Amino acid sequence: MPPPADIVKVAIEWPGAFPKLMEIDQKKPLSSIIKEVCDGWSLANHDQFALQHADSSNFYITEKNRNEIKNGAILRLTTSPAQNAQQLHERIQSSSMDAKLEALKDLANYSRDVTFAQEFINLDGISLLTQMVESGTDLSAHFGDMLSFTLTAFVELMDHGIVSWDTFSVAFIKKIASYVNKFASDISILQRSLAILESMVLNSHDLYQKVAQEITIGQLIPHLQGTDQEIQTYTIAVINALFLKAPDDKRQVSCWVLLSIYIFEMANILAQKQLRSIILTHVIRAQRAINNEMAHQLYVLQVLTFNLLEDRMMTEMDPQDQAQRDIIFELRRIAFDAESEPNNSSGSIEKRKSMYTRDYKKLGFINHVNPAMDFTQTPPGMLALDNMLYFAKHHQDAYIRIVLENSSREDKHECPFGRSSIELTKMLCDILKVGELPSETCNDFHPMFFTHDRSFEEFFCICIQLLNKTWKEMRATSEDFNKVMQVVKEQIMRALTTKPSSLDQFKSKLQNLSYTEILKIRQSERMNQEDFQSRPILELKEKIQPEILELIKQQRLNRLVEGTCFRKLNSRRRQDKFWYCRLSPNHKVLHYGDLEESPQGEVPHDSLQDKLPVADIKAVVTGKDCPHMKEKGALKQNKEVLELAFSILYDSSGQLNFIAPDKHEYCVWTDGLNALLGKDMLSDLTRNDLDTLLSMEIKLRLLDLENIQIPDAPPPIPKEPSNYDFVYDCN
Repeated sequence: MPPPADIVKVAIEWPGAFPKLMEIDQKKPLSSIIKEVCDGWSLANHDQFALQHADSSNFYITEKNRNEIKNGAILRLTTSPAQNAQQLHERIQSSSMDAKLEALKDLANYSRDVTFAQEFINLDGISLLTQMVESGTDLSAHFGDMLSFTLTAFVELMDHGIVSWDTFSVAFIKKIASYVNKFASDISILQRSLAILESMVLNSHDLYQKVAQEITIGQLIPHLQGTDQEIQTYTIAVINALFLKAPDDKRQVSCWVLLSIYIFEMANILAQKQLRSIILTHVIRAQRAINNEMAHQLYVLQVLTFNLLEDRMMTEMDPQDQAQRDIIFELRRIAFDAESEPNNSSGSIEKRKSMYTRDYKKLGFINHVNPAMDFTQTPPGMLALDNMLYFAKHHQDAYIRIVLENSSREDKHECPFGRSSIELTKMLCDILKVGELPSETCNDFHPMFFTHDRSFEEFFCICIQLLNKTWKEMRATSEDFNKVMQVVKEQIMRALTTKPSSLDQFKSKLQNLSYTEILKIRQSERMNQEDFQSRPILELKEKIQPEILELIKQQRLNRLVEGTCFRKLNSRRRQDKFWYCRLSPNHKVLHYGDLEESPQGEVPHDSLQDKLPVADIKAVVTGKDCPHMKEKGALKQNKEVLELAFSILYDSSGQLNFIAPDKHEYCVWTDGLNALLGKDMLSDLTRNDLDTLLSMEIKLRLLDLENIQIPDAPPPIPKEPSNYDFVYDCN
């Protein structure tokens, strides 16, 4: 008799018959189980039947996924994927428009299942759909609805990665591109058309060229100016895809104004220059909350925009290049207003060299004789010189004031503008991760970088003035250079975490983060982290720590009871597909299931069809140990995704794979699952919460001892008395 772990009790439905309750032996071939079910209803040709989940997913059960069947599941006996695909292939070619429409609806639904998709694609179904789109004649009766379901089915089929995107014709691309403009008011058609264009660009180098020729900024701007955030998101996703896949020779631009010029054709340049301001006005500053997917696309656009700086950042200065040397001459001219040059005689040449050396020293270059040598290190390369010239030309008064102010100080107290600019540029590139590809899961965009066409240069100008101010506040000398840079980095990072909406607001935040304020913050944080290190306090910590850990454990479990929406990701593109998982209030069962869209609140337990008893969980693994991270090409082993991945292992080979939406949710879930299994909670979040709560609890308990010094050691125990012949006289 098979062991209980291999037996699954299910109910199986068949139209017109009472559901059949039966036990499935997972060790038996699936074809044998289907034959047994068919025999029970006297159905012949059992090879033309298959089992499906009876929920709205309509996913077929195969040998590969049969282990996902749970006790109490409701299944449906239905036609096999091959039969179903053949029938739908014929139905969508029906001469009846009503029948064709119903067939396309069914096709859009069934195409989400990879088993069906493979069978339909084997019938050359993709070519049939593309022909219908290219001709347009077969969709004439119910054009809008039919086209919407046709494009939906196409997107779902292609999403399985079975068919290469390189196989599509220019005519098909032109047709899809035309829908972006033609069906601006039809949300479903517009959304799917944009999704197809994005996938074409991301998955085929050849298609990038063709799509870039068909899509213009004029076609996309109206969709950004609309009120539908989902359409805006898809529109920015197309821009990002074109941006990401642009040839290297077009990545030589370093400002927002030129961003769309190399992406789109040169026509309508005025509209292209408006792209940034339109995103700022109609997306970022629109009177509505920005959802996670939009935040991700804005983050990607921000990263890709700053990556345009990579070429200059990695370009060394050529000391023999006169054009590059002229930039240094211009910095000197603006700072010291040299009205005339010495005569070109041998004596005046020496005098001129001496004067240049003196001025270059005042400008703060390391190499006073040949400052071009300061820009041979990459990063920041020529980008540092670009920033210095921008500051000198666009903030001339501030530039001259900084240079002259430091040139009049004592040598040991002067803040070297040249060296500072080079190190600051390198620091800003590190903070903004210039040159790194965007993360698949990050949503960390900064609105202020969308407020100016030259946001990086303006960012530098604010920070170089901050550096000079901090240098004076610290009364720094040349030996303190690295200390000053550390403080400036902390000031910048703390200001950025507040997500200022504009560069002016960022500047105001920095005004409130003076060196004195940074010292106060550091001291406060040090006290919170270290508290008091005396022996009595350490013993008190040890005593109350179990209570705090129990409190954290309950909080984690309560969060699991509330549940979390997880996004489905794959190696081809970021999908708008979700699933939800939550713990039952009695902490005995995990409920989970697929969702059509991101929920606005908690999802009820009864709407989640799948269940996993906590008692069946064998282990929780994370990162590279997760089964879905070991698969070939799994998300290209993206570092950020690896850090958010975890899996629940159960039974002999069962697994439930997660990719958390962010680091906080990752910590909450891994902590909660470990708590359910009786293991320690080891996440960074738990350590931080423990430190914070311990600090607060200790301070509360020590309130009555304020201003009373606590000894490091307990008081000595007095010697025993010589005798115990004493009593209290109460009279």
